Amino acid sequence: MPTTVLFSRNLKKMFPLAARGEGCWIVDENGRRFLDAAGQAAVVSIGHGVAEIGHAMAEQSAQIAFAHTSQFHSEPAEKLAARLLALAPANFRNGGRVYFTCGGSEATETAIKMVRQYHVETGQAERYRVISRRQSYHGSTLGAMTVSGNVARRAPYAPLIPEWGHIAPCFCRHCPFNKTFPQCELACADDLETFVGEHRTETAAAFIFEPVVGATLGAATPPEGYVARIAEICRKHGILLIADEVMTGMGRTGKAFAVQHWGIEPDIILVGKGVASGYAPLGGVLASARVVGAIEGGSGAFMHGFTYQAHPVCTAAGNAVLDYLDTHRLFERVNPAGKSLREALAPLLAHPHVGDIRGMGLLLGMEFVKDKATREPFPKSENVAEKIRQVAAGEGVLTYPTQGCVDGHRGDHLLLAPPFIISEEECALIGSALASALKKVFPS
Repeated sequence: MPTTVLFSRNLKKMFPLAARGEGCWIVDENGRRFLDAAGQAAVVSIGHGVAEIGHAMAEQSAQIAFAHTSQFHSEPAEKLAARLLALAPANFRNGGRVYFTCGGSEATETAIKMVRQYHVETGQAERYRVISRRQSYHGSTLGAMTVSGNVARRAPYAPLIPEWGHIAPCFCRHCPFNKTFPQCELACADDLETFVGEHRTETAAAFIFEPVVGATLGAATPPEGYVARIAEICRKHGILLIADEVMTGMGRTGKAFAVQHWGIEPDIILVGKGVASGYAPLGGVLASARVVGAIEGGSGAFMHGFTYQAHPVCTAAGNAVLDYLDTHRLFERVNPAGKSLREALAPLLAHPHVGDIRGMGLLLGMEFVKDKATREPFPKSENVAEKIRQVAAGEGVLTYPTQGCVDGHRGDHLLLAPPFIISEEECALIGSALASALKKVFPS
């Protein structure tokens, strides 16, 4: 008889039971402690086991747990929306609105339909393509997978998803044009201009991108000028710009939203993960005044909806998380903590199979290579990232492994995205666990 009846992510694996969380640590049912170096997929920002969040959720639930948004709004949803818009770039602050969802994939789905309705409302019904980049990931629902460019994740569902167009990734370490910055003159950004020209400008509706690419490229950051060039091309052609900040938003890179590192104003920002730090399923779409105005001044009704959108208890959790971030000034801790983590990882760069350590704030990636000189990746069959994850977990440190950053199949890396409260001592533990893992995975 099976020991679980959950439909788990891998039916051939057994998973420990998470019993409780304490700060940067997760404790299983046997009392074993694990340092959460990945924030459970870059979700947990304030740490585990913060009692104030549960109390806020319980208080809201005791007042009213649910009211359908076709009939009511709720105070916590209104409050959280206003706070998020206040953190966003200036074009969101006067006339912008927030559409809350239950997570990042729903946020992407919502943005796709919002973009489509924007163009219909403004008399451009021929526009429907939401363009993205190869090797990108924007969610697991079918619409989100349509705009995702990750080869391996798309493959099983290829008959179900249309191809709206993908341009070159922005990944200097493995440049698809075999060029070097700045001599490349941002060829990867200009690939959007090329695509639009070759595929009829009039059908392009939006471009979606992660400002710092999280899971699929392992915290790959863009070179200076890239984000601005992308924004310029979008403006030139009447294409809406969607910043997918599900992973990078809410302080993860050292600013409230990663686009603020480059001073650009997207039309739509997606949030998830850190917006409730994992305490409740919550995501959202921040729509700029331009987008809201088009729908408000047209039909006035967004033809879309989820039963649990703007859920009072979930948005109460979001407010409580923001309160905690503010009270403990945790946004200000991100860059110093990121510096400590980088310093703990720096000695590992001397290892012959550690090709790169990259990222921003507390979103870092470590890439493993077969040949350091040529940057040749390991064959997918060797499953290097997963092996390192397993050994590190045996050392009591949890990481987030992925393959495919080079060509969709090959290219092993670990993502590190711990809670903002991580200490220097805990950063040192991550470094020592990964050093031990490298010795065991590559014994010679």
